[in-house]
Amino acid sequence: MSRIDPLPALRRVAAAQADAGQPAALFAALEAAMDAAIGHRLFTIMRHDAAGGRNRRVHSGDAVSYPISGYKPVNWEHPWTRRVLVEGRPWIGRNVADIAWAYPDHEKIAALGLESAMNLPVRWAGRTLGTVNLLHGAGHFTEADAELGLVFAALAAPALLTMDAT
Repeated sequence: MSRIDPLPALRRVAAAQADAGQPAALFAALEAAMDAAIGHRLFTIMRHDAAGGRNRRVHSGDAVSYPISGYKPVNWEHPWTRRVLVEGRPWIGRNVADIAWAYPDHEKIAALGLESAMNLPVRWAGRTLGTVNLLHGAGHFTEADAELGLVFAALAAPALLTMDAT
């Protein structure tokens, strides 16, 4: 799949960091830019609280289906958790079986017609602050998308650093 030149989209996200109304301004710019550069049907950002063993959705592109919410417990035993939250490596789920493996709410995701996912850790000083999450139709995301997505996701670090994890 052909993708656009990501540099203008990256510039828009970087510029949004200076806007008032943070972190909403940055998150909205990140959502739009990643849609233009990579594509998604659902976009969310989670704030990770390692000490508390929980995650909190702090941005959602679909506030009806996936509202900004309270906390979700982290399953430290799941391989997804080790890969994304502990090791800080992206994860791509290419189909409904992958989604079912990774997400407890896989039936809700499938009901929305979403069959692939990409989770991008936002890292700072050796720890994961949160994740940027994109969902789309089956087989949408590639390893190249993950490489580019990590660059975009890194731009969320200042916002996640200033948010209280608890």
